Amino acid sequence: MYYVYVLHSKRDKGFYYGYSQNLTQRFEDHTKGHVESTKSRRPLKLVYYEACINRNDALKREKYFKSYRGRQFLQNRLKSYFTGLNI
Repeated sequence: MYYVYVLHSKRDKGFYYGYSQNLTQRFEDHTKGHVESTKSRRPLKLVYYEACINRNDALKREKYFKSYRGRQFLQNRLKSYFTGLNI
């Protein structure tokens, strides 16, 4: 399985989209500052993830999340998070 995930930066309020075969380890890498692209954006919160059967599906889903429609989908899906009900 591959996991597509979304992190929310508490520092700059931005989002980071990624994928990994080991979600737990990858999130730990992000929180410890071992990932260059999120190192300066900590602390981070895992706000969403999906499981995919293979790497190709995960890559396509990650690309979708980075698109305008994908961001709209996530905004709708995470409505309670954005309104502060799930913080």
